Amino acid sequence: MTLLKRVKRLPEGFVWGAATAAYQVEGSTGKDGMGKTMWDDFLVSKGRFLPDPASDFYHRYPEDIRLAAEHGIKALRISISWARVFPNTDGDPNPVGVKYYHELFAECRKHGIEPYVTLHHLDSPIGMFSRGDWLNRANIDSFVNYAQFCFEEFTEVSQWFTINEPISLAFFQYVVAEFPPADLFNFSSSFQAMHNMALAHARVVKAFKEGGHRGRIGVIHALKPVYPIVDTPDNRHAAELWDAYLNRFLLDLTFFGKLTDRTSALIEEICGVQEASFSVEDGDYDEMQAAVGLNDYLGINYYQPQFVQAYAGENRSKYNATGEKGTTTLRMKGIAELVKNPDVPTTDWDWNIYPQGLYDILRQVDANYPAHPAIYITENGLGSKDVLDAAGDFVDDDDRIDFIDQHLDALLKAREDGVDVRGYFVWSLQDQFSWSNGYNKRYGLFYIDFETQRRVIKKSALWSKEIASTID
Repeated sequence: MTLLKRVKRLPEGFVWGAATAAYQVEGSTGKDGMGKTMWDDFLVSKGRFLPDPASDFYHRYPEDIRLAAEHGIKALRISISWARVFPNTDGDPNPVGVKYYHELFAECRKHGIEPYVTLHHLDSPIGMFSRGDWLNRANIDSFVNYAQFCFEEFTEVSQWFTINEPISLAFFQYVVAEFPPADLFNFSSSFQAMHNMALAHARVVKAFKEGGHRGRIGVIHALKPVYPIVDTPDNRHAAELWDAYLNRFLLDLTFFGKLTDRTSALIEEICGVQEASFSVEDGDYDEMQAAVGLNDYLGINYYQPQFVQAYAGENRSKYNATGEKGTTTLRMKGIAELVKNPDVPTTDWDWNIYPQGLYDILRQVDANYPAHPAIYITENGLGSKDVLDAAGDFVDDDDRIDFIDQHLDALLKAREDGVDVRGYFVWSLQDQFSWSNGYNKRYGLFYIDFETQRRVIKKSALWSKEIASTID
């Protein structure tokens, strides 16, 4: 009996993968010479949950990679923990951490899995963070040095990403205050961090190419199409403003090397109503423009769209970190208010389930950025409160299969309409620690009993094996 639904076959050569992130899976924080990250003390101060042992991937990666291979995964997104390789941000590398990643990549190769490696995945080392994180331009030099070390050391890796989701880091650090340093509605810092990350990406891509390193390199952007909840001029303008912040700012810098006149006008309007500003130094756009044609691919993380209406009141935010449905609030003075679309289902964390949004954002990128390289969907998946069956040895997660299947269908329709999408990575390989949600929000193809670290197969893993088998 087949588990396949709408999507019966994937295209020839299509990359079928799954995704992880170092801080969310490895555990063993501070062990074997690892330095602190921006999260360690922050999570202790919050007193809610800690990233140990997470999925204990640091010790159990051979089991997880074997399971991945057995269930059709041909590519695995892995991030390197900067703090595990360079405990002091700069200075001498940690030989134990370096050895760990060599062995991890070798295990992937052993099972026929291609590692796609991200250099920075929402986890700045404490040295970088304590001196201003991405707000401090001096940290860009440290990032370039760290990246060059990785390129030269890990020659077994040929697929690289510079930074994962610059928008998410800047938004959660400086707008809704869920990531350290938890600064609320500071649009100045948010824009400055995004600008500096775009510059850091450009410099690293240039260093990669000038160094003659083997393989490909790109960046990963989290993109959300924005729709007016009711089609009025004010709501359309609110949607355009929020789209400029969420999507256009970073896409413009990545694929034009500067902001277009329209994006610039929208960002100036946001800065005006939010009393914000950020600095661009002479030569920044030149460096970004020089890197535009050097990107080998674009990673897109897509989970949901946002529906908005015009809003003129004061800023207000409440983030749903518990899975208590209907508790999200985000209202931004002079920009937009996020609203519920009654026709669109949501998860327990108030995330809209809208596969059409993936099609729309792919077509939007394709139309607005004609110089973009090949696209890979580097994260997409469903966070649920998964439960084991009565026997404790299976999870029937048909809702996850249906979610991924619908999004794959949207992706393939975009391909048919001319968008060059070459791969898809399920978020996530296994259940993981979640930055703001702890452990009750599960995304994995494999269930983790976080007390015993036992791995349990989910129905979605069986479906993954079947869909992977359709690739010629």
